[in-house]
Amino acid sequence: MIDTPTEGTARLLVQCPDQPGIVAAVSQYLDRHGANMVRGDQHSTGGEDPRFFLRVEYNIAGLDGSATAIAEGFGEEVAARFAMDWHVSYSANRPRIAILGTREPNCVLDLLWRARTEELAADVVMVISNREILRPLAERFSVPFEHLPVTRETKVEQEKEMLELLCGRVDLVVLARYMQILTPTFLDAYPQQIINIHHSFLPAFAGADPYGQAEERGVKIIGATAHYATAELDAGPIIEQDVLRVTHRDTRADLMRVGRELERQVLARAVRWHIEDRVLVHDNKTVVFQ
Repeated sequence: MIDTPTEGTARLLVQCPDQPGIVAAVSQYLDRHGANMVRGDQHSTGGEDPRFFLRVEYNIAGLDGSATAIAEGFGEEVAARFAMDWHVSYSANRPRIAILGTREPNCVLDLLWRARTEELAADVVMVISNREILRPLAERFSVPFEHLPVTRETKVEQEKEMLELLCGRVDLVVLARYMQILTPTFLDAYPQQIINIHHSFLPAFAGADPYGQAEERGVKIIGATAHYATAELDAGPIIEQDVLRVTHRDTRADLMRVGRELERQVLARAVRWHIEDRVLVHDNKTVVFQ
């Protein structure tokens, strides 16, 4: 990781109570330090406690100081004034991803391919699975593979081993059909940095066997949902969803075939938006700047 990048862009994410003067203060500060803003998106909520969300991307070349020093100054001068939760990332810093999977190869393979072809501007640094079936996929892409089998009795120890492999080495954990429920201890180590793909249009058909549930209900659409993992199963902040139509003629195998395509697309979009710092979370909801 590059501590103080000298090229590329910086991405500033802000959320705070909505109030006059926020955009002016941010733009004036960046302009004063020579930042050429190339993209800006904002969103305000209504209600009794209105909230303001902002994403600004600006070129690092031309700044009148180091990128990190200017970011620190922003925190002291602007963020403190407006009670902002804020974050700055840099395009020069490629996020490091760990993929967790179990049996299904479709999402694991898709992410490995997108990273290899630079569709995802990130590095997949390891694949972890509780089964050996995914090893050939990881080896095909020259990505280290870790086999960590788990039972109900060994779950705590297995998660401890996973955290030892992950901590300090990855920025994002992707649950690519990892069919294990993570404990709060594991989730707390990566808050809002664990993305899960669920094979239904949540909140419908949460939990196990959503395709079976969908077939039993005779649904006319099936979906997939990518969300941040939380202690409450399949209830974390939703990043992306999509659906496709099906009919009474479709068998469970048909639903699964169509669903796998949705899972790949939805998960890839969610991962891309996360690594490009387009997602802000507040009150178990997300604002996604596209």
